[in-house]
Amino acid sequence: MRNPFIGTGVALITPFRKQETIDFSKLEPLINNLISNGVDYIVALGTTSEAATMTDTERRALQDFIIETVGGRVPIMLGLGGNNTLAVRDAIANTNFDGVSGILSVAPYYNKPNQRGLAQHFKQIAESSPVPVVIYNVPGRTGVNIQAETTLQLAEECPNIIGIKEASGNIAQVMQILRNKPEKFMVISGDDSLTYPMCTMGASGVISVLANALPKEMSSMVKYAIKGDTKKALPLHFRMLPLMNAIFDEGNPTGIKALMEIQGQISNNLRMPLVKSSKQLYNKISSLYDDFNA
Repeated sequence: MRNPFIGTGVALITPFRKQETIDFSKLEPLINNLISNGVDYIVALGTTSEAATMTDTERRALQDFIIETVGGRVPIMLGLGGNNTLAVRDAIANTNFDGVSGILSVAPYYNKPNQRGLAQHFKQIAESSPVPVVIYNVPGRTGVNIQAETTLQLAEECPNIIGIKEASGNIAQVMQILRNKPEKFMVISGDDSLTYPMCTMGASGVISVLANALPKEMSSMVKYAIKGDTKKALPLHFRMLPLMNAIFDEGNPTGIKALMEIQGQISNNLRMPLVKSSKQLYNKISSLYDDFNA
C-alpha cells in the first residue's frame, strides 16, 4: 500500500471572521482548491491552524468539518500533541479517528525534557495511537531539539512511528537521519525553503505553509524533486523562494494569511495573541506576489 504521507501535505490555515468565529464558508472552497490543485494530503489542527487558541469544542467541530469536506479524496493527518504525556494519551483515547490516516505529534514544549524523556514520551504516544504517528521536531517553538540519535532510536524501536516532520533548520542533522534511517521511515520537510534540498537527498516531501496559497506550484516542485528532476524542480523552487521566506518574517500564520487575503481567498483575521501583519510586510508580500505572477 502506498504511504499516505508522501509528497505535499498542507498545514491547513483556519479562516476566521472579524468576530473571531471560524469561517467555515471560506474553509470549504479552500480545501477543494487544495485538492483540485494536486496536494497529496491535508494536515488538520497543526500549528498553522491556530489550534492552540481554540476551545475543545471548536477543534472537534473543525476536525469533523475537514473530514467531511475532504470526503476521502486525500489522506488527513491530525495534529495531536502536547507537553503532558498523560494528557496526550487521554486525548488520543477520546478522539474519533474515522477519516484520519495518522497523527502529527509535536515535541513537548516549555518543560524541555531531555532526550530520554522525549523518547519515552513518543513511545507512549505510539503505543496509545490506533493510527500511525509522525513526530514533529520544531525547536524554534518548543525550546527542545529531538536529536538525530533519538529520532533514529524511535524509528528502529517503534513500528507505529512512521516518520518525522523536521523543522530544526539543521541540514547536518537532517542528513544524519536520512543516511541512517530505516528504509520506510519518512523524513518530511517542515521548512518550505528547505524542501527542495531535502527532497533531493531523500526526504519524502513537505508539510507546507505556502501550499495554502500556491498548492499547484508547491506540489509540482515536490514531485519533480522527489523524482530527481532538478531541471524542473529548481526553477519552481527559486520562483517561490522569496514568498517562502517573506511569509515567515513576522511569524506563522501571519504572513500566509496576508498572502491569502491578497489572493482573495480569506479575510486576514487571526486570533490573539497573534495579530495581523504590519503594513510594511503586507505590501512586501503583495509586491512579491505580483513578481511571482509576472
